[in-house]
Amino acid sequence: MSPLQSPSFGSVADVTERLAAAGYLASTAVATTVFLADRLGKPLLVEGPAGVGKTELAKAVAESTKAELVRLQCYEGIDEARALYEWNHAKQLLRITASQGAESWDRTRDDVFSEEFLLPRPLLTAIRRADPTVLLVDEIDKADVEVEGLLLEVLSDYQVTVPEMGTITATRKPFAVLTSNSTRELSEALKRRCLFLHLDFPDADLERRIVASRVPELTGALTDALVRTVRVLRGLELRKAPSVAETIDWGRTLLALGMDTLDDDAVRATLGVVLKHQSDQVKAAAELRLN
Repeated sequence: MSPLQSPSFGSVADVTERLAAAGYLASTAVATTVFLADRLGKPLLVEGPAGVGKTELAKAVAESTKAELVRLQCYEGIDEARALYEWNHAKQLLRITASQGAESWDRTRDDVFSEEFLLPRPLLTAIRRADPTVLLVDEIDKADVEVEGLLLEVLSDYQVTVPEMGTITATRKPFAVLTSNSTRELSEALKRRCLFLHLDFPDADLERRIVASRVPELTGALTDALVRTVRVLRGLELRKAPSVAETIDWGRTLLALGMDTLDDDAVRATLGVVLKHQSDQVKAAAELRLN
């Protein structure tokens, strides 16, 4: 374990208990991997289909350790200026204009490339924080390969190099979580720096427990029916399978409508809560014989 980071969790059981208190029911495999990432001071790469709780895991780790969550949401075209830092060019220009004729260029240049003009983005923000921090790099597979290169220095040495200012090194390592929906293969260099965790949709028992913890007003029978139906839907070849969050939303929807059974009428009226594509709804209606 790096001297820059003291462990946040005492044991695997401690991880399980504290994540549960934060509303995240973790399997033994998940709790073990989180414990090892914390104890070894290594980033955690979490892969799996959309909607299985990858982002929620990072949020739960932050809540359970009373850490600040710093999130970098990746997307196609994200660059260094949005991930690491950029300079406040408008303010720099004003400073240069104001100093013309009053001082040497060398002094002006040193001034405009100083802390006052630096705009830190999520990666640099997380590196510089002295308090407990969880760095969430969300959906890294959506970013270009070049962004992975930016992450290598951050995840290897927990430092960021600003050419005009030098190298900024973390005084306290953040707990780093990277998530991926596996839309593209990540580089081996990035994977080598991380512990790996694959998350899939939970089994029926765990999903019932999750729904019961988030929507405790639901009866046991309605929770069972809800989970069984969602699992049938996930077995179809849909454009987007229902996520765990959508299962929870479905339960809350039934409560809001005062429905106490998941009969054909209830499913037909509320199917849009879990299926967001018309083609998926048509396919599900045929499979569930709702027509």
